[in-house]
Amino acid sequence: MPAEWEPHRATWISWPHHEPDWPGKLGPIPWVYAEIARVIADHEALEILCASEEIRATACEILDAHDVRRDRVRLHIVPTDRVWLRDSAPTGVLDGAGDVVWLNWAFNAWAKYDDWSQDAKVGDAIAAITSRRRVEPARADGKGRIVLEGGGIEVNGHGLILVTEEWLLSDTQVRNGGLGRSDYERIFADWLGIQQTIWLGEGCVGDDTHGHIDDVARFVDRNTVVLAIEQDPADENHARSMDNIRRLEHISKAPGIGPLRIVPLPFPRPVMMNGERLPASYANFYIANGVVMVPTFNDPNDRVALNTIAELMPSHRVVGIHAVDLVWGLGTLHCLTQQEPASRNAEAPRRGEH
Repeated sequence: MPAEWEPHRATWISWPHHEPDWPGKLGPIPWVYAEIARVIADHEALEILCASEEIRATACEILDAHDVRRDRVRLHIVPTDRVWLRDSAPTGVLDGAGDVVWLNWAFNAWAKYDDWSQDAKVGDAIAAITSRRRVEPARADGKGRIVLEGGGIEVNGHGLILVTEEWLLSDTQVRNGGLGRSDYERIFADWLGIQQTIWLGEGCVGDDTHGHIDDVARFVDRNTVVLAIEQDPADENHARSMDNIRRLEHISKAPGIGPLRIVPLPFPRPVMMNGERLPASYANFYIANGVVMVPTFNDPNDRVALNTIAELMPSHRVVGIHAVDLVWGLGTLHCLTQQEPASRNAEAPRRGEH
């Protein structure tokens, strides 16, 4: 699996339509998506799934109103339950010839919700649109397909992966009953080309996926990890982030892994809605070709986060995207995007490539 900053053929998103994901706030969300689309389309091709013709027509109107480059945007009628393609869409990897293959993990709505039958078919649709090979990773014990979500895996493209124990090894929202630490490490090795798995402890407070890594720790180059750190001992994220930094500092000295550079990224102030703590995190940024989009929350730490990422990725343009409304859906920029890596095969581009 290539690192996210390696070249993309395109980015995939799904146009928002499921009102219960943003109770009482769906109205402004398509306009946030239009701003996201505008930034991405300035840098690479953008593929948008629309749940119906009506939603497609609305998306076109809003994209045009927002002056989005339409020569780099395609819209496809593909029914979905929700829009979080980081988790429901397949993961793009490279085969031995350097061509892109879609790993179509099983999807069960984070082992939490019961409406996921359409999302489970997204992999088929994306494979058909791109004319790329799709494979369904299966458990070694013969007990069906492997359930994984893209928001739970973070790779550096050189054999390292970050995951959390909370996501895969706890007794809450169990994805693959009976699988343990060594089983997952073998899955990552077999399907993602991973040589070393780095296990952190917990994700951030408010994350209803129960521990996705993309809200707490991200690679920004082969040897640098940005880690969300909460300095306030009274905040629920403090103990979690202190445990994660201890784990990273320890593992970074291990043979074959380190040295890793660990750079702290602050959390914004707690973002609340109707008494609920939302998973607001600057670590949920998305890296496209030549640009990094970072969620912002009308907080003084917005500037700290933007400057930190800009210093670490000087060859990329860094753009803040207002995410206070967006995070009411319990996810932000990384959660709603999925990259399609560029092929390293010297053959002519396939249908759908730009």
